[in-house]
Amino acid sequence: MAARSSSRSSAKDRPSYRCTECGWTTAKWLGRCPECHAWGTVEEFGAPAVRTTAPGRVTSAALPIGQVDGRQATARGTGVDELDRVLGGGLVPGAVVLLAGEPGVGKSTLLLDVAAKAATADHRTLYITGEESASQVRLRADRIGALSEHLYLAAETDLSAVLGHLDSVKPSLLILDSVQTVASPEIDGAPGGMAQVREVAGALIRASKERGMSTLLVGHVTKDGAIAGPRLLEHLVDVVLHFEGDRHARLRLVRGVKNRYGATDEVGCFELHDEGITGLADPSGLFLTRRAEPVPGTCLTVTLEGRRPLVAEVQALTVDSQIPSPRRTTSGLETSRVSMMLAVLEQRGRISALGKRDIYSATVGGVKLSEPAADLAVALALASAASDTPLPKNLVAIGEVGLAGEVRRVTGVQRRLAEAARLGFTHALVPGDPGKIPSGMRVQEVADIGDALRVLPRRKRAERAPEDASGA
Repeated sequence: MAARSSSRSSAKDRPSYRCTECGWTTAKWLGRCPECHAWGTVEEFGAPAVRTTAPGRVTSAALPIGQVDGRQATARGTGVDELDRVLGGGLVPGAVVLLAGEPGVGKSTLLLDVAAKAATADHRTLYITGEESASQVRLRADRIGALSEHLYLAAETDLSAVLGHLDSVKPSLLILDSVQTVASPEIDGAPGGMAQVREVAGALIRASKERGMSTLLVGHVTKDGAIAGPRLLEHLVDVVLHFEGDRHARLRLVRGVKNRYGATDEVGCFELHDEGITGLADPSGLFLTRRAEPVPGTCLTVTLEGRRPLVAEVQALTVDSQIPSPRRTTSGLETSRVSMMLAVLEQRGRISALGKRDIYSATVGGVKLSEPAADLAVALALASAASDTPLPKNLVAIGEVGLAGEVRRVTGVQRRLAEAARLGFTHALVPGDPGKIPSGMRVQEVADIGDALRVLPRRKRAERAPEDASGA
């Protein structure tokens, strides 16, 4: 009996090892953590005691769902309409929102504007910066006009200090820029590590729920665009937003990825300029080039960003190649989709000159077209550039093109046509059965790429079709 108790005590006192980055434990030392793949982070610590949780006192009694007061979850507007659109009406008390985006895209500028507009006498805003000094943030606030006497600013990187500011300011909205720069002294590891991010986010989420305080967390992204840190962070927060945009373009998009209080298919559009960032209720003007006369190689389409239809312009240019392998350059379009349209035009549309020429295709205004509904516009722009023949004025093309040359139906055709008609376009090429047609618009249904190419007036071909050449 004594020997058995001795073996139990030795097993209990046996040391174990834990990764300081992710918290993974093991019974033996390893040079590399197999969980987070970090080197030199496994350190020895005492074996955890076995604990059981006994039933305790409940914080609030369970009620029938019909008796639960839903007014506590009523959203409050931020003062930025485009952000409210994505959030589902505004910020819900106690909600935690994670906003992620690439460096320099404008996250801090947007949130500083939100902080100033949401701050009132009854609802204070606390802005915690961990990446800049308070004076640097003040200079940006002066530049964009984001000053308010109810907006409080502090530069902190210690979690206990952040929680202390919450007790002194008692804000209704907390903005932390960013969650990867704040660390807890109780947790081993550098700021931004898995264990630190998990602890900081967990503490702020608990504080938000207990105080009924809305929280906006800024998150970093990895080089492939994913949110940095443990995946658990995205599961813990209530809303996950992605801030997208090309730093060389003015357009910025806030896209909802997860939203417990609203839809996840909404997109907010913003314009970044020298004076700050402003919402765009009608952003289609950024994606169009108004001309007196149509130009060869251009075609308009209507894309859906979430629920919002946007009219965008596709441009193409073909020139004689000076090298054995012609160039294929795209900007704002998927290279694979453009290559597919080139193959369909050559095989199904009998345009054989495209394979021997340099081809450049792009979008206007920095918009990225990735949905298949833009296939028809890409194909018509390429055909128009190859034949040096402009498409008819005020024409939009909507439809997915298959490898057999057929034009397939896409979602939201009526919504797209209504947006095109609102902007003054009068002619549209769409797949069959488009539904209700807006008044004043002439809609032409096309079954395949051959029907669509007939809109080119007196279309010229750089080379005759193979079967025509053989019959000559």
